[in-house]
Amino acid sequence: MAKNVKPTTTVILSKSDEDIDFDEVVEEAEADEEFSPVVENIDIKLTSDACGERLDKTLSKLVPQYSRSRIQQWIEAGFVEVDGKPGKGKMTMLGDEHIIIQPQAAPDEGAYSPEDIPLNVVYEDNSIVVINKPAGMVVHPAAGNWSGTLLNGLLYRWPALNGVPRAGIVHRLDKDTSGLMVVAKTLVAHTELVRQLQDRSVKREYYALVWGTPNVSGTVDAPMARHPRDRIKMAVSQSVIAKPAVTHFQRIAAGMLEKFPVSLVACQLETGRTHQIRVHMQSLNFPLVGDPLYGKQHLARFFPRQALQARKLGLSHPETGEHIEWEIPVAEDFSDLLKQAGIHLA
Repeated sequence: MAKNVKPTTTVILSKSDEDIDFDEVVEEAEADEEFSPVVENIDIKLTSDACGERLDKTLSKLVPQYSRSRIQQWIEAGFVEVDGKPGKGKMTMLGDEHIIIQPQAAPDEGAYSPEDIPLNVVYEDNSIVVINKPAGMVVHPAAGNWSGTLLNGLLYRWPALNGVPRAGIVHRLDKDTSGLMVVAKTLVAHTELVRQLQDRSVKREYYALVWGTPNVSGTVDAPMARHPRDRIKMAVSQSVIAKPAVTHFQRIAAGMLEKFPVSLVACQLETGRTHQIRVHMQSLNFPLVGDPLYGKQHLARFFPRQALQARKLGLSHPETGEHIEWEIPVAEDFSDLLKQAGIHLA
């Protein structure tokens, strides 16, 4: 573990310290759902004012402390009774019904709760901590992943992070990307790291295994935005809402998976858009091996996730101004894939 790192020092971790992930400046949307504790049942006797209205609309007026979408979820799940029977959202009220609501905790209740989750700490001082995130770990709580995230683990290990925005997270990695992430432990460090990311002075290098044989080196300077038809995806775009995105790449080695050519590519990010490397390499017709969104679906058998790892991270220390770099070995599953392709790293 690196300690008292001097200016322009590269810390190369041992094989046992691998599994890191690094991607982008945090662009996650905050959860819309309100936080509320579980309360006692709500007992309502309707009056003639409700006659002719839908059940869900009526209840959203009578219990405005809960959103209409939350109420609809309770109705669909059977937590709303009308005259002793499960209610239906579209049923029309007559105005004399007896309604019982069993309020349920929001799914994001406790999203910022500390959880005892093992974290691979690469470096730590009073200002920052560098984490080696394994593939499969979600960085920030969101729909479908309200617990078990990196944020939950950070709050458990460093309770003081509760006073730092997003528990100190200033950038994120996709769930199935492994690699290096820096976390701010203080407000001063958080502000400075965000500034460096915005100024594009943070140095980030990834290894990606792609299908095909791209040029020895090149730069993709292509703005990105949400895909116009598939909201899960991002895409190269010339729309007015597209954000600048720049990726530099260099082919490191070539190999074969069965009869299909593949290449190990080192990618350096200037910007940090969602899925940037995955989208940019796919735009050149060199999608990542194992990529479930942008890759070759009929070749998914070779790897269960996108073959992408954040292996190098460099930045100016937010307190001292010293330039520090970290480098990790390729994760074990990624290394096995490279060997299968006949690519052997020194």
